[in-house]
Amino acid sequence: MRNKALSVFIITVLLLLLLILGASYLHLTNGVFDMSMMEVIKTLLRIEPNSKFDLVIFEFRLPRIVIAALVGIGLGMAGVVLQGITRNGLADPGILGINAGAGAAVVIFMFFFQLKLVSADMSSWMSILMMPLFGFIGGTIAAILIFSFAMKSGHLDMQRLILTGIAINSGFGALSLFLSLKMSAQDFESAAIWMAGSIYNANWIFVLTMLPWLLILGIYVYKKSYLLDYFQLEENSITSLGIAVEKEKMKLLLASVGLVSACVSVSGSIGFIGLMAPHIAKQLVGIQHRYVMPVSALIGAGLLILADFIGKTVFAPSELAVGIVVSIIGIPYFLYLLVKSKA
Repeated sequence: MRNKALSVFIITVLLLLLLILGASYLHLTNGVFDMSMMEVIKTLLRIEPNSKFDLVIFEFRLPRIVIAALVGIGLGMAGVVLQGITRNGLADPGILGINAGAGAAVVIFMFFFQLKLVSADMSSWMSILMMPLFGFIGGTIAAILIFSFAMKSGHLDMQRLILTGIAINSGFGALSLFLSLKMSAQDFESAAIWMAGSIYNANWIFVLTMLPWLLILGIYVYKKSYLLDYFQLEENSITSLGIAVEKEKMKLLLASVGLVSACVSVSGSIGFIGLMAPHIAKQLVGIQHRYVMPVSALIGAGLLILADFIGKTVFAPSELAVGIVVSIIGIPYFLYLLVKSKA
């Protein structure tokens, strides 16, 4: 049985990697300026360097694909952690308000430091590197508020959790909007595009900004993923195994908030990836979190690359923010899960 589960996992991972490569190929070769695959390969391998192709690939499309993949991985893993901790299949960083808390903190940072988050011309490395830290603080405050109000008799009340998350989401969203309205017209436009969830102006500085967070926290939550299997049991049963339940939950929660904050700091608020990816992963490889976690990460990456490709091409030459494309897919899926949970 174990060998069968491992075989299914390996096959699923390989298929998802092929999906990501296919989506990346479409993203890389299609757009306002189309290229053939041979032109892309020759440019990447430096066989026939071309300044025009170099600009399109290395400055515009490749950073965008990498950011989409990294953000999808981070949100997919964070979604698995939150659903595992809360034992609630509807838990998602966006729905619970963690995205909004991290986003509000970054907007505050943007407001006081006049940092244009969607600008490709970055002048201050220190400011950019501080964005995930500000997002982490905002996301942590949101998580503390949500879990404090959702506690009932020392345990999480799932109904309160969702309702509190929606309220916190609305509150931080209103704060972000209020601050953005106080900005200049140009800064407001930048903030509005960023808050909708956009990676169209991604660059390599953004990649370097979020990569350390994703590597350190991603490895940590994967190593701790076995605990999420235990968290599905009754609390008395977990305690009898010698696991410090609340302490481990808090560590995993902070790690997932860090992942979400790093993602939000470079892409704005993109919801529903953390909701959909874990559910799809469990349908593919079962409920063991050591398998669910990497598969959810790959599904998140593939979904976000495809969503960004759709947003880039459907309304060309205009673009639709990737956050809006994901929401168009995610809202019906959320409603389906909501109806299914009541059935």
